[in-house]
Amino acid sequence: MTPEVRPGLLSRLGAEAFGTLFLVVAGLGVPLFTLPQSNPLPGALAGGLTVTAAMLAFGYISGGHFNPAITLGNLVAGRIGIAAAAAYIGAQLVGAAAGALALFGILRTVPSIPDPRTAFDTVTAGFGEHSVIQTSMAGVLLVEVLGAALLVAVFLGMTARRNTNAAAAPFAVGLAFAVLLQLGQALGNAPFNPARATASALFSSSWALEQLWLFWVAPVVGAGIAGLVFRGFSDARVRTAALDADHSDDEADAGSDLADDFDDDVDEKTAAGTTTAAPVTAAAPDTGDEARDFFDAPRTKQP
Repeated sequence: MTPEVRPGLLSRLGAEAFGTLFLVVAGLGVPLFTLPQSNPLPGALAGGLTVTAAMLAFGYISGGHFNPAITLGNLVAGRIGIAAAAAYIGAQLVGAAAGALALFGILRTVPSIPDPRTAFDTVTAGFGEHSVIQTSMAGVLLVEVLGAALLVAVFLGMTARRNTNAAAAPFAVGLAFAVLLQLGQALGNAPFNPARATASALFSSSWALEQLWLFWVAPVVGAGIAGLVFRGFSDARVRTAALDADHSDDEADAGSDLADDFDDDVDEKTAAGTTTAAPVTAAAPDTGDEARDFFDAPRTKQP
């Protein structure tokens, strides 16, 4: 059998960048031209279906993160190294910025849109007066933390090695993302993806960059929570296995002690029962096998 060759880091970074570009082009492009405030469903479905398609197409190369929150969740869970995680996030930001730049160029060709930045404002994450329904900072923060934690938890759970349904991970993650986007867009265009939030903020009005910190801090917190939970699951399995091994050793030691005690009792009884037949016992060879000695003893008696 030919051994499996893992793709190199550059290949994985290219897959992450291209997959994130795909997510931004579809995830932001559809809402840009469908008025997400009045009907967030098309944008949510576009985002979820794009995640599924990108994971199916590029997940076998890089793992299919396409989201700094998911990468950070994998880092906390111990599934990726710090250097690789930093490189993944950099590639995701590059891909997201390239996707937003492409959309910005398309908007400039539309005569009915005099200011593309104003159009981007309608799909950019924000809170307070820049939220669709004037959601406060605390409300958007809570939604982002909760949504990112749930999304990362679904990803970590579906891609775990012990999961027999891991092949369905793209569909589970895509559906979860679509449902969460439906909620996020209704509150404040919450994307649960810092790369996507950064890409849209770069081409929006100045207020978007001022509020961008929340859409990094909240997903990082949510991803950290999910990663710690799954890391705890792994540690619990290791501790359980260790305890089982210790328990087995204790049982073996206890069995050995019982065997030693039994041997001592047999020796004492043998010594007591053979005091009257000492010559016979002395003539019997010391083979170290009590069962053999027992059956051989009658042969040593004199007629």
